[in-house]
Amino acid sequence: MIHKNMFKMASVALSASLLFACSNTDLEETAEASSPAQEIVQSEIDSVLTYTAGDEYEELENAETIELTGTEADYASSAAVLFEEGTLTIKAGGTYVLSGSLDGQVVVDSEDDNPVRIVLDGVSIQSSETSAIFVEKAEKTIISLEEGSENRVADAANYSDTDDADEPNAAIFSKSDLTINGTGQLVVEGNYNNGITSKDALKITGGDVTIFAVDDALMGRDLVAAKDGTLTIEAGDDGIKTTNDEENTGTIALEGGTYSIVAGGDGIQSSADAYITGGEYSITSGGGSPETVKTNSPGPAQGTATEEADVESGKGLKTEGALSVTGGSFTVDSADDAVHSNGDVAISGGEWTLSTGEDGIHADQMMVLDDGTFDIAKSYEALEAAQLSINGGEYTLWASDDGINVSNGTATADEDTTTSTQEEPLLTITGGFMSVDAGGDGLDANGSIHMTGGTVLVNGPVTDMEGSIDYDNTFTQEGGLLIAAGSSGMVQSTSEDSTQSAVVMTFPDIQEAGTLTHLEDSAGNTVASFAPEKDYQAIYISSPDLQVGSSYTLSVGGSSSGEETEGLYTGGSYEGGTEVLSFVQEEIATWLNEDGITEAAPENGGGGGGGAGGDRQGGPPQGANLMEQLDEETALQVEEIRAQLEAGTLTEEQAQTALAELGIELPMRPMDDTVPAQ
Repeated sequence: MIHKNMFKMASVALSASLLFACSNTDLEETAEASSPAQEIVQSEIDSVLTYTAGDEYEELENAETIELTGTEADYASSAAVLFEEGTLTIKAGGTYVLSGSLDGQVVVDSEDDNPVRIVLDGVSIQSSETSAIFVEKAEKTIISLEEGSENRVADAANYSDTDDADEPNAAIFSKSDLTINGTGQLVVEGNYNNGITSKDALKITGGDVTIFAVDDALMGRDLVAAKDGTLTIEAGDDGIKTTNDEENTGTIALEGGTYSIVAGGDGIQSSADAYITGGEYSITSGGGSPETVKTNSPGPAQGTATEEADVESGKGLKTEGALSVTGGSFTVDSADDAVHSNGDVAISGGEWTLSTGEDGIHADQMMVLDDGTFDIAKSYEALEAAQLSINGGEYTLWASDDGINVSNGTATADEDTTTSTQEEPLLTITGGFMSVDAGGDGLDANGSIHMTGGTVLVNGPVTDMEGSIDYDNTFTQEGGLLIAAGSSGMVQSTSEDSTQSAVVMTFPDIQEAGTLTHLEDSAGNTVASFAPEKDYQAIYISSPDLQVGSSYTLSVGGSSSGEETEGLYTGGSYEGGTEVLSFVQEEIATWLNEDGITEAAPENGGGGGGGAGGDRQGGPPQGANLMEQLDEETALQVEEIRAQLEAGTLTEEQAQTALAELGIELPMRPMDDTVPAQ
């Protein structure tokens, strides 16, 4: 079940429910003010999680000491403990210190309402028939790892009683709340199924815990919460997960700690919302990312119906509800999406290094990125959401297909889990510094784009069926610096209602990667100096320094002595280039070729390659758009070729041949089926 309630992800003055309920216009107006605050996220954590007495490690008082000797146990006769046929049963609340080794099982079956605390102080518990530690009944159970101790707990590979689904299936299994604390070491071997499972809440406040599990490593049905400790996980399926999808349950709250997770399924998976405020995370899921990422995704496209049943998931961090992150260090290598939410994503901090065979960060609904450092070194699409607002942070994005994509939510065959947005897909950029290397569209909006600030640099695509900027409805630019260099076949500019000027230069020949394009005003002041990382034939430049009525000169080649960041040069001087042309910026959007201001040839039209169609804007003046010059039947055939190219059923060469048969020629260059990650 997808939670319909939205979580808080705004500043102290704005709640997320207000942000997510607003229209596109409201979103644009409030984007700069809507950054997730630590106080807001902490209040959300506090609403679902309370650390109570005993959750933190406490010094031992009035403890019962139990020495395990293989098949026997030594303890005081006054202790509320039974031992029979290899099973040690704790019958009342209190503190019990275990040491030695046991070939059997420890059971908690408390007859009072007091917490049971089990202190592991150099103990090895191995069961040959069932779970090693089983909490049948207790108000609360605490497992403390004594300082300097080394402990091991392992269950059987096959259980003698597996008929009841509510019976143990983990090396440590609790039917009630379970807490792990301390500073000692614990190795858990889940040979049958899971490593550690709580049917209620599972909390970790300390300890050095290593878990090997055939299936899931660490599972809390209602809640998983951690604020300190070191977890090393190797799981056949999911690393850390919750499973309860009832309202106000299933949350994961991670406030600190160090995590090393290798999972065959998802690294971290929440059945509801997840909150992360700190910690260090190294996650490899689904076998890790492929060596090369396919140009066309093997997974479902946005807006298509898919069967969810029996689909293997290898995501790094996944939530069924909302994901909010305010800090932490994340290194994710995943076969599927590195970060994925079936609801919303809000990130206001952290260091992110992501490699994936699918999306870098994906939200079915809204994504708000306020701050953080993001290095997405390998992805199919780097950022994808229905509504995406980028308000700050530093981004280096590599994608075999679209760098950034906004489109309607993914629909599934099960109506109860269908997610979609009724709002127009919208990409809003108000701040931050972003470098995009895209094999497909650089910025792709199956709706509109609105930019008021920040710096965005786009490298690619190199094929003419894609565009460095691709939108269906409108693109309004009111601030910021945007430079997009790529192929010329589907190049677009801003809409007429933009307030900041832009130029689009189409070169007669392809410019080699690393070749500077330099734009300066009549006084010799640099407007933009950029050396794209890929070959390019068209470049879009929009800067606050571009003014209607002023004169400018565009040059290529040469060198700059300025400071270089991701190909953008600032300061210094430019020399040695070849002047291509001088011109006067007569309109908000000015189209150029080597002869000067132009209305462009049809092959340089404003149509985009991706998305679901719609009225294309931002191209050359009316009448120059390629699609507008085609008859209805031919236009439909061209759209079908585009759709097949995006779906991967046609190669670039086959698409070019099909277009040629229609009498349409685009200067496309063939490319391999796969794109090697950089």
